[in-house]
Amino acid sequence: MKVVILAGGFGTRISEESHLKPKPMIEIGGRPILWHIMKIYSYYGHNDFIICLGYKGYCIKEYFAHYFLHESDITFDFGHDNQQVIHHRHAEPWKVTLVDTGINTMTGGRVKRVQSYVGNETFMLTYGDGVSNVNIEKLIEMHQKYGKLATVTSIQPAGRFGALKLSSDNFVKGFQEKPQGDGGWSNGGFFVLEPEVFNYIKGDATSFEGEPLERLACENELIAYKHDGFWHPMDTMRDREALEEMWNSQQALWKLWK
Repeated sequence: MKVVILAGGFGTRISEESHLKPKPMIEIGGRPILWHIMKIYSYYGHNDFIICLGYKGYCIKEYFAHYFLHESDITFDFGHDNQQVIHHRHAEPWKVTLVDTGINTMTGGRVKRVQSYVGNETFMLTYGDGVSNVNIEKLIEMHQKYGKLATVTSIQPAGRFGALKLSSDNFVKGFQEKPQGDGGWSNGGFFVLEPEVFNYIKGDATSFEGEPLERLACENELIAYKHDGFWHPMDTMRDREALEEMWNSQQALWKLWK
């Protein structure tokens, strides 16, 4: 099953780094977060990726153009006609299609633009700026079980601040570090979609999270897969630093691979 990744936004809320590179190329543990997302899918055997490019898309093209070289042990013999000898290949078993979907195109428009690359088959879709330990196998199983046009992974993001535990007479009884939010479920990405979903997208100006999902919901064609495990976005530098700390302390719960 093909995996479409939205990687074309401006990343304005993390402009400290996104003025130099697209947000999916911002690194966690020395690797772009895009790489981490692809490793999650690859762990479940999904290695055919279609990446929707926009802002500074050439950075992502250059990364994959040199990926095999960077991941291999190689000898350059300049005394013998510049021979190159590959010794050990460490590259992933990925097929990566990079598609320019426009600088100002909205998320729905980006999805629409890769329709010819997806073809008439079920596919997955996610954002290029968040990681999770969502079980992709179970997500697909639920999608197939209900037979609807779209399945979205729903999550309950943690609060931004620690909470006070108060007694009925307002005495502080303890503290809770970043509790779950208000109990509501949010769009966590990690969709499974049928090709008919393309018909719900009008064009470049369409936000996928707007009319397409709203129409699917109104027509009872949108199912939520509730994920109560780890999920974390990378919207701001604070998010990036939190993910970096998790990686460095061996607490990266999205790291399913060895």
